[in-house]
Amino acid sequence: MDLVSKNNSDYVTWLNDIKKNIKQAKIRVSFAANAELIIFYWKLGKNISEKLESSNWGNKVIDMLSSDLKNEFPDSKGFSRQNLYYTKQFFEFYSKYPIVQPPVGQLQIDTNQHFPTNIRQLTWSHNIIIFTKSKSIKEAEFYINQSIENGWSREQLNLQFKSNLFSRIGKSQTNFKNTLPPITSELAQEIIKDPYYFDFVSLTSKIHESDIEKQLISHITDFLLELGKGFAFVGKQYKLSLGENEYFLDLLFYHILLKSYVVIELKNGKFEPSHTGQLNFYLSLVDKTLKQDNDNPSIGILLCRDKDTLEVEYALQDIHKPMGINEFNATEILPNNLKSSLPTVEEIETELNKINN
Repeated sequence: MDLVSKNNSDYVTWLNDIKKNIKQAKIRVSFAANAELIIFYWKLGKNISEKLESSNWGNKVIDMLSSDLKNEFPDSKGFSRQNLYYTKQFFEFYSKYPIVQPPVGQLQIDTNQHFPTNIRQLTWSHNIIIFTKSKSIKEAEFYINQSIENGWSREQLNLQFKSNLFSRIGKSQTNFKNTLPPITSELAQEIIKDPYYFDFVSLTSKIHESDIEKQLISHITDFLLELGKGFAFVGKQYKLSLGENEYFLDLLFYHILLKSYVVIELKNGKFEPSHTGQLNFYLSLVDKTLKQDNDNPSIGILLCRDKDTLEVEYALQDIHKPMGINEFNATEILPNNLKSSLPTVEEIETELNKINN
């Protein structure tokens, strides 16, 4: 019998295949376990909700139930008073929206109640955030789908709720319907937000756009998270040449799903109609110099601090390149002369202590 060295290429390939299979199996087991846990919590919540509805025991019985379950299953987590309330809320949230004929992508659980099957792909912690913070099933389904597509952590999901992403997505003023094919237009509209929240950027009224660019790029992970899935960063102050002249784009991205270059121009002030002409020119330049035959038309996003809706509507009417006009919010820094006139935290605490004493 031949002895095989650990450096033998056939053995290494065989070993790597086995490792890969084991990892894939572990992932499948993990997903299956998570899916079963979600269904278990649904059924537990249903049981608790219906029992309290049909009896006169009151909510105090959940405290007793929690204690008894923890005594019976000391090694199992998930039977705290708070979590039992969550299972009840979980069932009741989705039960508000009975579905007579389950559409594709939804699952019937007992009786006539349904919930989106893809929630089983999310952890219980993710689900708690979604059903406790969503105001409608439409909002919940939005955050479920976005969480899965973007692979959001719990912290990132919380941030998206905090920034009210659901109400911002697709609300941008654009001319996409007139400048893009229907399918591309719909997708482009869905990926753009209004306003954008850059709470990791600090601004004053006199700060230069180049300083904003630097802050955005220095926080590129946060910036890409706010832009959304599909944006690939190409460069800042991206140089394009036309004849003997050079032009510099504030920020250039490529959107993988749209298959389009995306030019982002920053204006640290109110929107002016002349901004659309400049952006229109940049888009023409990108289409002539960078766009390949299999790329869709380039798209422009103009980010400004403030805008007049009617003015934007008129400014976009005769623009033939696809673009959206959006506001962006950031952390405001007070001028030094105003800072000195405001009390410090220590001064406020001193005054409060005087009142309390």
